[in-house]
Amino acid sequence: MPYVETRDGVNLHVKDTGTGKPVVLIHGWPLTGDMFEYQTLALLEAGYRVITYDRRGFGQSGHPVGLYDYDTLADDLAAVLEDRDVHGATLVGFSMGGGEVARYLQRHGRGRVAKAALISSVVPYLLNDASNPEGVNESIFDEMKANIRQDRFEFLQTFAKQFYGIGLVSRPVSSALLEWTFQLAVMASPKATLECVDAFGKTDFRGDMASFTIPTLIIHGTADKTVPIDVSGRAAAAAIPHATFIEYEGEPHGLHATAPDRLSNDLLNFIGL
Repeated sequence: MPYVETRDGVNLHVKDTGTGKPVVLIHGWPLTGDMFEYQTLALLEAGYRVITYDRRGFGQSGHPVGLYDYDTLADDLAAVLEDRDVHGATLVGFSMGGGEVARYLQRHGRGRVAKAALISSVVPYLLNDASNPEGVNESIFDEMKANIRQDRFEFLQTFAKQFYGIGLVSRPVSSALLEWTFQLAVMASPKATLECVDAFGKTDFRGDMASFTIPTLIIHGTADKTVPIDVSGRAAAAAIPHATFIEYEGEPHGLHATAPDRLSNDLLNFIGL
């Protein structure tokens, strides 16, 4: 069946293909598991089992009114791994999905997990406050939510251009891929779209970082304007000293599409070690 039921009765839409070692790809906001098209194909062709799922409130998963905190989202990931009897997995969290990886390891341990990868991830903490002076000002997140409320459709189209660094990278994505991104994003419920801005923007994962006791890969673009590298990728690498950290010079947030072959190859090399 393509659905997994969570502990509070939400149905998560899951795609589970291939028969090799499992790789679980956890998508970014405000997209779906289908955002990993390039990486899924590369992993399947290399002989891996690939599992993607739509976060609650997004894509083809159930759209509950509440419960978009990271404890709940990590428990959703746990439900997927348990239902699909996953062991020895590599968890790959993109952007908001990096938070699920961190909180899952903190709440559920490494029993089912062999490796972890954080791609353009929000970990360890985005919000600017006295303890994180280089973080993102709260007004940025407030403005995002105001724009979503005013015209979610216009916001999503504008956001996608920043997401892929339109005007910044040497090989911009096609207009067709931009349209596809909009189609994925607009499937989300307005409530989930709003609630998750606070979840990824204001959740402090610094207390979860000690749970990364497994081989960990961190990849981040130096031109990421959505999740700035200094407060995220570089800070995560400093907090996980045994991690492998790769900076993609000049790449934006959505490097899964702007540098798909490089990302797929780096993931394959890391998983195959």
